Amino acid sequence: MYLVAIAWLYVTLMMALAEATHPNGTLLGAFVTLLLYGVGPLSLVLYLMGTPLRRKKRLAEEQAQEPPSP
Repeated sequence: MYLVAIAWLYVTLMMALAEATHPNGTLLGAFVTLLLYGVGPLSLVLYLMGTPLRRKKRLAEEQAQEPPSP
C-alpha cells in the first residue's frame, strides 16, 4: 500500500516540477498541482484504506479493558 503512495507522490512531484519549470508555469500552479493531485487525494485514500486497521485496533483495546466475566 505504501509503495503505491510513494509512487503516486513521485508522479505528482514530477508534475509540479514540470509546472514550475515550464515557461508559462508558475510556482503557485506547481503548489496547487501538488496539493490537489497529490497530497489531498492520497491522504483521503490512505485514511480510507486504514479504517479497518483502526477499527480492529479499537476493538482489541475495548476487549482488553473489559473485566473477565465469571
